[in-house]
Amino acid sequence: MQQIQPNELAAWLGDAGRRPPVLLDVREPWEVQTCHLPGIVHIPMGQIPQRFNELDPDAEIVCICHHGARSLQVAMFLARQGFSELFNLSGGVDAWARQVDPTMAVY
Repeated sequence: MQQIQPNELAAWLGDAGRRPPVLLDVREPWEVQTCHLPGIVHIPMGQIPQRFNELDPDAEIVCICHHGARSLQVAMFLARQGFSELFNLSGGVDAWARQVDPTMAVY
């Protein structure tokens, strides 16, 4: 599992020559309604143990939450389940909003 900075993720998403990652948002539904990156897969953290099999274990997955702590726990859980291409968005959507997309709502 690797940490990825918001600007690094933005560059990755903007690179037409690279396959985009799965953006796994593990926040609660009300948080996702407040703000989210486009194209996310939304599975709240509490549902990950029952639903992780919905994810491709060979895909590059960026785990996302508000500040990066919950997503880090999910990434570590997925690693124990055999997922190998895992990234944690450092600072979460809060850092994304402050560093990449200032039009995104913060909370």
